[in-house]
Amino acid sequence: IMAFHRHTGPSSYSVGTMSERFDCHYCRDSLQGKKYVQKEGRHCCVKCFEKICANTCIECKKPIGADSKELHFKNRYWHDSCFRCFKCYTSLVNEPFMLRENNKVWCSNCTATEDAPRCKGCFKPIIAGDQNVEYKKMVWHKDCFTCSQCKQVIGAGSFFPKGDEFYCVSCHEHKFAKTCAKCKNPITSGGLTYQEQPWHSECFICSNCKKQLGGKRFTAVEDQFYCVECYKECVAKKCAGCKNPITGFGRGTSVVNYEDESWHDYCFKCTKCARGLANKRFVCHNGKIYCAECPKRL
Repeated sequence: IMAFHRHTGPSSYSVGTMSERFDCHYCRDSLQGKKYVQKEGRHCCVKCFEKICANTCIECKKPIGADSKELHFKNRYWHDSCFRCFKCYTSLVNEPFMLRENNKVWCSNCTATEDAPRCKGCFKPIIAGDQNVEYKKMVWHKDCFTCSQCKQVIGAGSFFPKGDEFYCVSCHEHKFAKTCAKCKNPITSGGLTYQEQPWHSECFICSNCKKQLGGKRFTAVEDQFYCVECYKECVAKKCAGCKNPITGFGRGTSVVNYEDESWHDYCFKCTKCARGLANKRFVCHNGKIYCAECPKRL
């Protein structure tokens, strides 16, 4: 409970010097000419007051004598010299305070510090006005929020959580991101997969025209990739029959090879009767292909 006022001095008794003939209510000694205390209509000497009537200081556990300044709050009493912050020992006379557990009083500054959230990095309190970073009910001072790998301050920058650890973008890329099969650099977004290997889209390109091949038809020749147009133009063998490139796409994906020449399977036919000769007996005569019967008719 935060309180901004408390009472000081005697609250239910008065102190004075007796000029008349009175005896102490407790020990019956004469009070005339002596200092006395009057409480609840009874006169008593200072010694009996401190022994029988005085309130006990909740801090030092000693009686609060007639000559002492007394502070009280909600039926609790302190010497004014005992009314100090439990944490920093600053006097709280005429200062705001908080009465906390075990009847200890705290100043407002120490209360704010004690109740403040604790930084997950340095474990010190985060005071109002401190720059901080919050993530899933955890909080750090801005300068305490660092990369688990390089230990550099992430602060308010981008980061990647991994369990109880946090990584800056650069360290996350090198530690966890897939590596491009061509350039060996991490793939941070997008990319594609070919033969179970990851590639940057900009690295998976035609070896001839350099156009990206993602989502397009292409042909792989050893370690090189070609789009359909470049493969036809630069790489594919030309059919000895129709003279067009043999691409392996569409009609005539099968190829017939004989000596140093190649044909589409539908172009490999008898020069005389045009009978298809793919997977059949044929005869080569003067550089031309014939079925087994036609050379006899020449």
